[in-house]
Amino acid sequence: MSRWLPYPLLALGLLLVWVLLTGSASPGSLLLGAALALAAARFGAALGLTPLRPRRPLAALALAGIVLVEILRSNLAVARIVLSRGDAQRHSGFVRIPLTTRDPYALTMLACIVTATPGTLWVEYDSADNAMLLHVLDLKDEGEWMRIVRDRYERRLMEILG
Repeated sequence: MSRWLPYPLLALGLLLVWVLLTGSASPGSLLLGAALALAAARFGAALGLTPLRPRRPLAALALAGIVLVEILRSNLAVARIVLSRGDAQRHSGFVRIPLTTRDPYALTMLACIVTATPGTLWVEYDSADNAMLLHVLDLKDEGEWMRIVRDRYERRLMEILG
């Protein structure tokens, strides 16, 4: 089984995302989604990816809730910025944030979280210094963004992944 389906949870997750994105659960759509999910899982095995083994699934659910709330809140904040006439109060900028984790899964998830949140974008990762460069649409306090990324996201990801 592991030879044909090296990452069953990854394949299942990809199939579920396929169904959600296509909006169709017809036999043809499911067959195509399953083929793509199987191919992606096999490519992951060919790349030598280590299996992801989350240690605290309830913490993962809590983080998902935090991220969802943050995405909704950020959508409103970005809409307010875009729809307002005055640019004088908005200062976009870059923040360099030193990270603790070097786990590739944690870094990938952190990049997805930050980039999925409107108004922020993961720009660069410096592996030598283990630091990320974050662009913020409305930068008021660099220290606050460092605390948000490290305490709200990175610390929880490290807790989930062990």
